[in-house]
Amino acid sequence: MKHCTTNHRTPTDDIICGILRDFRRIAVVGASDKPWRDSNRIAGYLLAEGYTVLPVNPEIREVFGLPSFPDLALAPKPVEIVNIFRRHEFIPGIVAQAIEIGARAIWMQSGLEDPVAAETARRGGLAVVMNRCIMIEHRRHFS
Repeated sequence: MKHCTTNHRTPTDDIICGILRDFRRIAVVGASDKPWRDSNRIAGYLLAEGYTVLPVNPEIREVFGLPSFPDLALAPKPVEIVNIFRRHEFIPGIVAQAIEIGARAIWMQSGLEDPVAAETARRGGLAVVMNRCIMIEHRRHFS
């Protein structure tokens, strides 16, 4: 793994860097097989950067030659990062599943924030990032 190249200015930078450095298995909840969707483009980027990507979407069979799982409970363990691309109303349920399966971090993509679900995740022992793009943050910290 590369070393972080960012001058950390906030505690959030420390959390982001730690997650991206220490965890390698990412469940992409809301993964898409459509190349124009952000979840597809970002999952492809993460694969190219050496992460193990576990697509989670009951509506697709596979993406990038990888099987898609209908929910987090059926994804192969361990799941370290749960990267969320679903609408706001689904976040609490995804966080509950992430805690159940022993995930280590919740990552809510750009435009997604749920402070109550984030606090639930933290109480469950998970690191939390909200309203940030995992691809942009990876580039910022490790390019």
